[in-house]
Amino acid sequence: MVVLSRLYTRTGDGGETRLSDMSVTRKTDARVQAYGDVDEANAHIGVTLATPGLPEEVAEPLRLIQNELFDLGADLSTPLAADPEFPPLRIEQPSVDRLEAWCDKFSEGLPTLRSFILPGGAPAAAQLHLVRTVTRRAERSAWVAAEAYGFEAATAEQPGGVNRIAITYLNRLSDLVFAMIRFVNGTEGDILWIPGGERNPIHPQHDDTGTAAEPTEEN
Repeated sequence: MVVLSRLYTRTGDGGETRLSDMSVTRKTDARVQAYGDVDEANAHIGVTLATPGLPEEVAEPLRLIQNELFDLGADLSTPLAADPEFPPLRIEQPSVDRLEAWCDKFSEGLPTLRSFILPGGAPAAAQLHLVRTVTRRAERSAWVAAEAYGFEAATAEQPGGVNRIAITYLNRLSDLVFAMIRFVNGTEGDILWIPGGERNPIHPQHDDTGTAAEPTEEN
């Protein structure tokens, strides 16, 4: 059981914080950045779940993912140790496998994409785009932490590293959210990117007198 008896502690006023193993680090630590980005992605999922029009088929897995992202934040804040006294929360392969299965499910029957997709569409899909982009940022932040601390358990000379499967989870989650976006928008709802050369000219057309020509049906 988790008991939160006071909202403020004043212990972080000097720019330091404690990781889940109670080791002290700076708030600018790459691991702190990574699990902060995970928390932000989770907050966007919360807004998505509160958005009208979100299909229950999408809402149900998102509720489970919210809990797993909380686990993932704890995972990133707990350096790997060879023989921990108490087994920490860790993301494991079955959670990644479940994301992949959901990705296949939501992608089934959708038309092949002929261009990139722009953020937007239905309100729930637009909100899911925020989930997708913040999840991608969380993955990048986790890789920064991994480059700083590695993937190995702590030694006398080196602090513990990052759980590689936690980063894989973030990668698959962003793929799943993209599939959910397309599912929510439906087969006709994707907003496709039109490359610059194919869009209408930025400058108005001019006639021989140098003045802007009036648009016609032929224009």
